[in-house]
Amino acid sequence: MGETSSFDRRPSTSSAFIQIRGPSVSRHYIKKRCRSHHFTTAMAFPLIPPPAPPNLLPSSVAFTRRSLLLSTSLSSITLPPPSPPPPDTTVTDRIFMDFSICPAYSKPDRTVSDTVATLCTEPFLLGRLVLGLYGHLVPTTVSNFKSMVNSSSYKNTLVHKVLPGQFFLAGRQGRRELGEVRPPADLPRNVEAVDPKAFRLAHSKAGVLSLCLSENDDEDDVKLDPNYRNVEFLITTGPGPCPELDGKNIVFGHVLEGMDVVTAISSIPTYKPGERIRQFNDFAEFLGDERALNARSSWNRPLKTVFISDCGELRVTKPSLSPSLP
Repeated sequence: MGETSSFDRRPSTSSAFIQIRGPSVSRHYIKKRCRSHHFTTAMAFPLIPPPAPPNLLPSSVAFTRRSLLLSTSLSSITLPPPSPPPPDTTVTDRIFMDFSICPAYSKPDRTVSDTVATLCTEPFLLGRLVLGLYGHLVPTTVSNFKSMVNSSSYKNTLVHKVLPGQFFLAGRQGRRELGEVRPPADLPRNVEAVDPKAFRLAHSKAGVLSLCLSENDDEDDVKLDPNYRNVEFLITTGPGPCPELDGKNIVFGHVLEGMDVVTAISSIPTYKPGERIRQFNDFAEFLGDERALNARSSWNRPLKTVFISDCGELRVTKPSLSPSLP
């Protein structure tokens, strides 16, 4: 018998190792056997997909970038500037003014030398106003007003305009025989009239005391005097605010007592021109006629003579009061 060939598979963990005995084994058989073994191995050990590549951007780095973007956006936001502190409206001084009506001021037999003091010897007293002044807010305005009061410069002068439902004016500068004011020669110049901080308070209710600037009706020749000092003042009568006065006049106090006197003054009838006179006045002003302004100064004059019969400063132990916005 010829040589025989056989496959002897060694016991091994790898079944891919095959030992061939004998030279007569067919190569086709070996190749087929190897293919079959390869297929069996592939079925027993399936291919595992490769793992995903690691994250090249760690979460900590990503969070840092987001934080950086957030901080950049927050830093680009401009915060509003802090609001200024509220005005100091502490009442540092108190003064009084007595208002009266003079029935004999317009009598026909008066002479050129007659004044309010000589004509109004028996006035009808309306009452007393007690005014609180804001000495911390506008010290120059308050100091000048006190000087006018303590020197009796306001005494025996007229309330020359009353605008019902708004305010009344007093302290017009001019000749004493006409019931107008003559300020002291040594009265300091009020630099607060050009300081924007002095115009912060509003004419928000009745009883506001204000230095009259926008509504000042002093004559031009008086204003051109080198010694001119603006001492005209107004008091709002209510019942509502006067926003048209805001930012143009200096609020430096308010009425502490005597709002009934303010109401009595505001209820006095005033001169109101007719529509035809107003039209003529507007036309004269358009033509540049100075008489139009002179005629307009008599509008809103009270038909009764109201004047300041007395004034002075109230000396108290503790003049300051808690802040009270007007």
